[in-house]
Amino acid sequence: MGADVIDGYMTDLGSRLRGSRRQVRDLLTETRDSLTDATEAHLGRGLTEHEAQKRAVDEFGPVREIANEYQTELAVAYGTRTLIWLAVVLPLMHMAWEYGRMLFIGPWQDFGTVPPSWYLFVAKANDLTSGIASGVALVALVLGRLLARKYDAKLLAKLGATTALAAVGAVLLGNLSIIAATAHLDPARLVQSLPMTFASAATWIVIVRLGLLARRSLSCATIVA
Repeated sequence: MGADVIDGYMTDLGSRLRGSRRQVRDLLTETRDSLTDATEAHLGRGLTEHEAQKRAVDEFGPVREIANEYQTELAVAYGTRTLIWLAVVLPLMHMAWEYGRMLFIGPWQDFGTVPPSWYLFVAKANDLTSGIASGVALVALVLGRLLARKYDAKLLAKLGATTALAAVGAVLLGNLSIIAATAHLDPARLVQSLPMTFASAATWIVIVRLGLLARRSLSCATIVA
């Protein structure tokens, strides 16, 4: 049983961590290497395998404390990654969709009649949502880096994750609003262009993916003790 002390510690530690699989794997690999080196050092001092492993684990620290430190690091990294994706992908997605609309559908005037003012308001608001959400994500990313040395990293991770989730929610609401407005005004416009139908589907896939990233980011930050 003595030879399983490190294995048990690593299993317990790994079960407590949530985040990027690669980062979790790297942290666990570094931890096992450190424990193995410490064990070999204690073996050289005449301890048995069981005693050496137990001493190495005791010196490394309680698994709860180590998991909490690691989880904070993982939460910050995952939140940063999510904010970067939001800041970059949202404007690119919007520009690509607008370019496709102009290419395959044309300006609003090409529909035959100019849409009512309320519809143009909804469309404009939806256009601005992606840009604003991207800007908010970028500001949160920069502020997080600047404030990392002054404030608790756990709190910053939670704030960043919450910001990311709110940004995706705003984009989701904007897209649902324009779809509902279009369906009310003229349902045929929703399927007027097959390429844009595929583009819209791709847009929704991206939004859902970003939403999952933001939700997982918040989950990683929330479980930090």
